[in-house]
Amino acid sequence: MSNLLEPRAFKVFQRKQLDRIPQIARLDREQQDAIRAVSAVLPFRVNNYVLEDLIDWDRVPDDPMFQLTFPQAGMLHDEDFATMLDLVRRDAPEAEIQAAARTIQFAMNPHPAGQKELNVPRLDGQLLQGMQHKYRQTVLFFPANGQTCHSYCTYCFRWAQFVGIDELKFLDREADHLVRYVAAHPEITDVLFTGGDPMVMSTKVLRRYVEPLLRSGLDHLKTIRFGTKAPAYWPYRFTQGPDSDDLIQLFEEIVAAGKHVALMAHYSHPVELETEVAQQAVRRIIDSGAVVRCQAPLIRHVNDDADTWARMWQTQVDLGAVPYYMFVERDTGARDYFEVPLAEAFDIYNRAYAQVSGVARTVRGPSMSATPGKVCVDGIAEVHGEKVFVLKFLQCRRTEWANRIFFAKFDPQAMWLDDLEPAFGESEFFYEGWMRELAEHRKSGLNDMTPDGLPSQGVVADV
Repeated sequence: MSNLLEPRAFKVFQRKQLDRIPQIARLDREQQDAIRAVSAVLPFRVNNYVLEDLIDWDRVPDDPMFQLTFPQAGMLHDEDFATMLDLVRRDAPEAEIQAAARTIQFAMNPHPAGQKELNVPRLDGQLLQGMQHKYRQTVLFFPANGQTCHSYCTYCFRWAQFVGIDELKFLDREADHLVRYVAAHPEITDVLFTGGDPMVMSTKVLRRYVEPLLRSGLDHLKTIRFGTKAPAYWPYRFTQGPDSDDLIQLFEEIVAAGKHVALMAHYSHPVELETEVAQQAVRRIIDSGAVVRCQAPLIRHVNDDADTWARMWQTQVDLGAVPYYMFVERDTGARDYFEVPLAEAFDIYNRAYAQVSGVARTVRGPSMSATPGKVCVDGIAEVHGEKVFVLKFLQCRRTEWANRIFFAKFDPQAMWLDDLEPAFGESEFFYEGWMRELAEHRKSGLNDMTPDGLPSQGVVADV
């Protein structure tokens, strides 16, 4: 292991550089071929810090950080895996490999939860393909310069951003679009920079997107968020060199401008928090006045264990960060490899929750980021003799749904909201009629249906 606090050059390896990863030689030929086959379909990118300091190569292939960053055979359906394995083993032309991969990719639900159909807003009559506005108070912005990550997670629900298909990407090069859209929507209090990872950008480039929000008199904008895996995968971004100093200064400037800064940090396993440089990064971010809020999905083969979550939440609190969300793995990409039944997810959450004190119980979950909103499995109960899931909207397309409880028939095999049926003989969940109406409005090109059902003043309004 290297001296983590010494200056360190960033080295990255992708599919075509697999043979340059020294540790790969420790794997047998079958494992190496599997990585080559699956990485032709799902994005692969890993850096030297992850390779040298987070993966325990003595535990491979069962090491959770290896599972989190290196593609595995089970991440493709058997027939698809056999196709890709044959192509890479016979050294097929790249065009043939790519054509086969495209067929598989388009069958993997690249944009779940209506992201393309329901979340893209308009400005001056034009769709803003680099933004999403699903929830009334929060708009997501995908800066074109932030469309990669320091390493890729094998479970990533935004995998479609990274496979080279332009029609699947969200991105925008114009900060002016964001400023004008926020100015036209006084209900927006939060801007979330996402991607990819906005922290792959230099601070100079990041300032081009952030500073206009501070100069434009947007008093209704209260919070600037950055969705990032950088504190886990490349904590040096916050600790080392003049650009890290400039980044911390940018956070301080946002705070001085009267805005709240939230780093929505993705930590999938406690080992990502336990190196000295990772802890130094968190402390430095917090010292700037920013808040680190921690979230991750529950992932089979990586963190499907209550003790792992309890250890991770406690470490976050020890460092001054805030446990925020436990998500359910989304219905996209390699979901069959990673997903955990909702009943099991609720059990893992409960057992982890019971191990920590109240200051760590800020975490919410297990939560599904589904088409109508973030739906939490809040309990399993028996009501009038029927065993049910107790569900609750934590976030939603219509504000009056927030914190609303509803019930689904208990199903031990259910993995996602779409697998559930309403309890007590109801024909459908209360939100389904409104969701059909929203989908029809969007399909027909009408834009007067907003998250609150109000004409011409919200998410899908044309401004």
